[in-house]
Amino acid sequence: MEQAGTSLAELVRAAARRRPEAPAVVAGDRRLTWAELDADVDRVAAGFAGRDLARGDRVAIQLPNGLDWLRAALGALRAGMVVVPVNTAYTDPELEYVLTDSGARLFITAADREELAGVPVCPGPPEADGPPPEVVADPAAPSFLAYTSGTTGRPRGAILTAGALRANQEQCLAMTPPPVREDDRVLLVLPLFHVYGLNAGFGLVAATGACAVLQETFDPRGSLALMAEEQVTAVPGAPPMFQAWLAAADALGSDAELRRGFAAMRMASSGAAPLPEEVWTAMRERAAVTVWEGYGLTEASPVVASTLVTGRAKPNCIGAPLPGLELQLRDTATTDHDRDTEEEDPDDDSLEGPGEIWLRGPNLFAGYWPDGADGPDADGWLGTGDLAYRDAEGDLHLVDRRSDLILVSGFNVYPAEVERVLDTHPAVAESAVIGIPDPRTGAAVRAVVVVRPGERLTFEELRAHAAESLARYKVPTSVHFLASLPHSLTGKVSRARLRELGLTGQDSAEEVGVAAGG
Repeated sequence: MEQAGTSLAELVRAAARRRPEAPAVVAGDRRLTWAELDADVDRVAAGFAGRDLARGDRVAIQLPNGLDWLRAALGALRAGMVVVPVNTAYTDPELEYVLTDSGARLFITAADREELAGVPVCPGPPEADGPPPEVVADPAAPSFLAYTSGTTGRPRGAILTAGALRANQEQCLAMTPPPVREDDRVLLVLPLFHVYGLNAGFGLVAATGACAVLQETFDPRGSLALMAEEQVTAVPGAPPMFQAWLAAADALGSDAELRRGFAAMRMASSGAAPLPEEVWTAMRERAAVTVWEGYGLTEASPVVASTLVTGRAKPNCIGAPLPGLELQLRDTATTDHDRDTEEEDPDDDSLEGPGEIWLRGPNLFAGYWPDGADGPDADGWLGTGDLAYRDAEGDLHLVDRRSDLILVSGFNVYPAEVERVLDTHPAVAESAVIGIPDPRTGAAVRAVVVVRPGERLTFEELRAHAAESLARYKVPTSVHFLASLPHSLTGKVSRARLRELGLTGQDSAEEVGVAAGG
């Protein structure tokens, strides 16, 4: 790979030299060419250089999708900083943890405050005149710290190097047809703080010199109108987006707006969570668009597999691994992980699996911050914790997750983190958190709670308590009150037993109302 070590900031520079007058970014009423974006990044890099920051210092960024997010992140990279993207839904306790754990030296946010957790706050990207610092990107050095839930339930910073990010771009662009081409106009409404929007979105735009059409927040009808107006030709998406577009058409009683929005579409792709078959079929029949489904994870920068690799578009399928990436399905009995749930039996025509997905390739992360723990093993292999099988055509299908992580709209929710917050409520004696199916977000968070003797607790009170410390997507959407929770022989709450009790269904006799401890 000739440019395997190229950072995102260097890709912007290369696009500016190759296509200076070509459109780079459309963000509301702001439009920049690649030359203009590159000059903006230089000014921000010079601004960072004037903030008494050293190469390798971490800069946390919590801004909505938009030009300022790009300028801040690209400017920090050009100045030799490590970018820590921060979820815009995080509460102060979650922010403080990430800032402290990453050792951030500067926090860029639109919030009106001077500091948080002892970290100075900058209201937007810093700017300065003069040349940017001369920094040669090291492909093996950290480029981003992408925080994701780990085995402890606390978010962990996945170390994504410039080389890993660039490798995944090249793996994606080696598919035929590629997900992004030079002449594409790409809708980026996926959050840029998530590695999916960051690298599979803007990373591919920068690598090809295409044009990014940014939308700050997802609005189904607004995005359809924007797609029609800007003649968007590519959209990386997630299941809730496609569901929302279809629902908007249902509300209007017509598919006219839906079809106008997708009229110029060359490439629609979906990731972050499984796409329901009925949604995949409805997009093909009602929007005249084939959605190419894929699979990835933060630690793989992020794309691992896609139906674009095989050219066989079919529902409930993630295709095959990207070019240059090795994938094995390993017998779960040979791994060191425990699994609480029963494995599903694949269809009779399956040839291999189910087994745990293990990966090896140049796009893998360098372990978790700060010491690179739990990265690829000595032979370069990484276990994902996800189960899949191959069908008779050799295509991969996800079966289940081996961990207890709950995927809400593609974002990880770790039960232990939510349980710690619930357990701080004075009326809660003990809690457990499990995932339940949700037609809109893929999964939702359900709390199973034991109330202390003599106390009374409502769902609304519990939800309000959780919302004080957790991002909205982590807050339980339902609660089931029990007199006691099942425990293992070692005293650990058995979430598997709760699932066996049928508490993952949509209906529960005690989801709402008041519970009294007794």
